[in-house]
Amino acid sequence: MPVLTKGLTFANGEQLTAEKLNVLVDEASFNSSTAVDNSTTRVSASGAITVKPQGITSTELAADAVTSTKIATSAVTKAKIENVANMKVLGNTSGSATAPQEVSILDEDDMSSNSSTALATQQSIKAYVDSAPNFTPSTYAGEESVTLPNGLIMKFGTGTTVNESSGQGTSTIDLSVHSSDFPNECLNASATLINPDGGLGGNRDGWMQVRSVSTSELKFVTQGSASLTTPSTYFWQAIGY
Repeated sequence: MPVLTKGLTFANGEQLTAEKLNVLVDEASFNSSTAVDNSTTRVSASGAITVKPQGITSTELAADAVTSTKIATSAVTKAKIENVANMKVLGNTSGSATAPQEVSILDEDDMSSNSSTALATQQSIKAYVDSAPNFTPSTYAGEESVTLPNGLIMKFGTGTTVNESSGQGTSTIDLSVHSSDFPNECLNASATLINPDGGLGGNRDGWMQVRSVSTSELKFVTQGSASLTTPSTYFWQAIGY
């Protein structure tokens, strides 16, 4: 059956008039069942020809025809993205804007690859920090000597003043007793009396100052308003490398 059925049929030699042309057009009919294949197209309830759901295949789509505005928000799922290799993430380490690429995730406790483009696992970062010599000790456990990541060494503790019949006495700190000597130099040292008034016995003032420092020992001078026959405790600290 033709798609269009004529409203009038002409015979050979028949005279053509305006009336007949009008009938030809006005009474013509559209055969929708012939015009649609009911596979890719269909006739809607209103009589319009529409594209049938799932009627368009990839061959009907032109290259680059689907734009981002035609994709519903959150419509592209992880399952529809290209499979990502094990221990990889999508990213960009090219140094400029580009399409996403696979970036490596390395699980190396010693960070031996020293990569400027790979990521590290949480476990490997913790293992590296815990084992790195510059971070020892990684937790405080009551030590009196701590080495900082930049190599600076902090030593600290308490001491007891030396008894003297005069108003002055010298106290010595042996650094080897406090873990070890400074390998290179002692940069700074100080000491502070604890409760100097009562510690020195009675209502008497007292103070301490540094007499000398070296890589192996510290000497502090205690000065009081009277004889130092009563020992007093003091805090001390030193910084070196």
